[in-house]
Amino acid sequence: MKWLASNGYVTLTADEFARYLHGERMPDKSILLTFDDGYLDNYLHAHPILNRYGHNALMFLVTERIHDGPARSLAERHTQTTPTHEKCEQLVKAGRADDITVRWSEIEAMRAAGTFEFHSHTHSHRRWDLSCKDASSKRAMIGADIATAKSILSKRLGTESKHLCWPEGYYDADYIGAAIDAGYEYLYTTRNLRLNAPGSDRHQIQRLVDNGKGDEWLASKLWRYRHPVWGPAYYGIKQIKSAVRSAVGA
Repeated sequence: MKWLASNGYVTLTADEFARYLHGERMPDKSILLTFDDGYLDNYLHAHPILNRYGHNALMFLVTERIHDGPARSLAERHTQTTPTHEKCEQLVKAGRADDITVRWSEIEAMRAAGTFEFHSHTHSHRRWDLSCKDASSKRAMIGADIATAKSILSKRLGTESKHLCWPEGYYDADYIGAAIDAGYEYLYTTRNLRLNAPGSDRHQIQRLVDNGKGDEWLASKLWRYRHPVWGPAYYGIKQIKSAVRSAVGA
């Protein structure tokens, strides 16, 4: 975050990013920051850092996991352990989501500070394609799940989000169709096979996963992606490799 601020990058809101996809110009060094799952470390660590450098980001929430309760102390964040992603998943399965997920009070604090805005990561974070036996029940369960998340976020936050991030990055035609029926317009994936450009498919928004590798790694990635020659060449190679893997898998 310090590197982005020091190098003149501007962080976009969801509305600004949507307008960009529809053709509106944004500052040359614009970037959209996203955080999935709504884990507590987003409040304890990411929120103060974003605030320090004047950045803002999107947080995709699993609404089933969010509880009421007092905001936890930011002053004590350095003494609190930050579980790994795998440990967080174990705690969720054990019924202890409140131990590692942001609360509504913390969401309101971040909204007031302007560091985060909040959107849907579904209600249950379930892969319905793995648990439903037929296409019709699958489509119905996906629709009910994401509609529930949309309703909860609307009631608690007073705004209706049109942005949805898929659990585990998985989606297919049924997922996309159910999301459109539920009123979502901007669907986020974990794929990184092309740049998000004006006019590109807003139902398959591509993202770069940072993997916690630091500023030098991020700087090299952004340089490569933004380069007028190497950027298209790099993505062209990635798309060819993806097509080959798909063909082999088929």
